[in-house]
Parts: sequence; C-alpha cells; structure tokens
Amino acid sequence: MNKDARLYLAGHRGLVGAAIHRRLTAAGYGNLLCRTHTELDLTDQPAVRAFFAQERPEYVFLAAAKVGGIQANDTYPADFIRDNLAIELNVIDAAYRHGVKKLLFLGSSCIYPKFAPQPMPESCLLTGPLEPTNEWYAVAKIAGIKLCQAYRRQYGFNAISLMPTNLYGPEDNFHLANSHVLPALIRKFHEGKEQGAGEVVVWGTGTPRREFLHVDDLADAALFLMERYDGEEIVNVGVGEDVTIAELAQLVQEVVGFAGRVVFDTTKPDGTPRKLLDVSRLQSLGWQARIGLREGIASTYQWYLAHQGRFRH
Repeated sequence: MNKDARLYLAGHRGLVGAAIHRRLTAAGYGNLLCRTHTELDLTDQPAVRAFFAQERPEYVFLAAAKVGGIQANDTYPADFIRDNLAIELNVIDAAYRHGVKKLLFLGSSCIYPKFAPQPMPESCLLTGPLEPTNEWYAVAKIAGIKLCQAYRRQYGFNAISLMPTNLYGPEDNFHLANSHVLPALIRKFHEGKEQGAGEVVVWGTGTPRREFLHVDDLADAALFLMERYDGEEIVNVGVGEDVTIAELAQLVQEVVGFAGRVVFDTTKPDGTPRKLLDVSRLQSLGWQARIGLREGIASTYQWYLAHQGRFRH
C-alpha cells in the first residue's frame, strides 16, 4: 500500500479500530477515511454504497461490529445477528462493486466450536456446535468469513480474514456489568485499593485458561497481513500462550497494587475450560506478538487511570 492510498477504516472508535488507526498513523498512512456511526450507518445499504461511490477507498479495514458480553448476546440475539450480517454484507459488497483493491475482515475466536481441540487451528471452523451464549454473533462472523471467501472465488476480490483471540488495551470497556474479564479485574482491584477493601471477589474457580493479546499487537498484525498476505484461508492472531484466571488475577493485583486477598466465588460459572489459538500459520508468515502480558496490563491500567471518569456509574 502506498502511504497516500485512500484507506477506509470502519469502526475507528472501537477497541480494535482505534488501535488500527494508531498503527496506520504511526506507519505514515495519512489518507484515512473514517466515519462515525452518526455520519454513516453501516447497516444502511444505500448509504454505504453512496459512501463508497463518492469516496472510492482503495483499501478497507472492516473493524466495525455490534459486540457485547454473554448477557447482551442472550438478551438481544436478533440485534447481534441482524446488525452484524448487515454491516458485513453492505461493506464487503460495496467494496467489491466500487473497485477496492483489498479488504481485511476481522472475525473473532468465538467462531470456533465449543469443544474445539486446544490450541484451536483454523481448520476446526465448522466442525462442531458453537458456544450457545454467543452463537448469534459467531454465526454472523462466520458468514462474514464466507462472504470474503465467496467474493474471492466468484469475483476474484482480494479479501482476507483475521481471527483475533481475547483482546485488551486502550479504549476497552471497563463497565463491570458487561465487560470482559481483564478490564473487569483491573477495575475491581483498583476500586478495592481505593476503598481499602480487605478482599476482591473473582468469579469462578480460577482454573480456566485464557489467552490475551494486546490490541496494539493485533493492529500491528493487521497491517502486516494487509501488506503481505493474500490467501483465502483465515488466519488466527494471538500470542500462542495462555494463563489461568487465577494467574491473571494475581498479575492484575500486583500491577494495581491491591494489598488485600483474592477470593474465588466458586458458585459463579467458569465457562469453557480453555481457549487458546493455534498461531503457527501466522508465525510461519513471520509475525509474532511483542507486548508481554504484565507490560500490557500495566499500560492498560495507566490508560484506565487517565480515563476512569468515563466509567463512573
């Protein structure tokens, strides 16, 4: 990609989109096309087509999606499958129709079967039933992958698909009711420290294993693959290592400086015992994560401290 190429970044305000924006800017790409949801509703097909017809982007990073935790997926299943299907279809189809040279689609590790082998290779897609609590979102993301592959096969459209593992970092969601485990722990330990609490309660037994990738590493991988990968096959993006929730809680406790005890509420669900991506395909292409977990948690905590006013409620 030329540094002055017209790049459309869909979803530039989200956790992933903001990181890709930072990475592209740092790399010297100065011609970034960005629109807020108010400026361009990606579920509105005529509006999306009009945008592509007018702006003529050469490359597209599709990081826009309707996302949420277990409770949101369970409460609004129609919204999750409808909105994500609409976003994917509208953007991918308009990109092809208006001469985009290459499109990068971002999926999620939740596309893989609930009982997938560990670590999960790309080849296990569609080999078993999904996790019921987020199947609406997962089905929509799988449809996005298949859209990319179908447009490649039928029309020769250069679309690639990345499947990131659990992400964290600046612009994450720290609301306790609907955030993911790492930002929730940062907030819990920080508020426990502020209040002088004797203990912090963590859901579950602490034994499940999870993989965590700093979102700036994902953004680096996205640019790397946009410049160097043109295959139909999906590519997992992760660190290739995992930790137990108990180990994660200890790391966060140390970084935040909480002096009390950690108590595990074993009446709460653990979820899947393990979720780790097989990243051998990505590593064979020459990329691997660089931000260590402790370092990433520390920088994310500093970001939270600078922005915690957003999360008071």
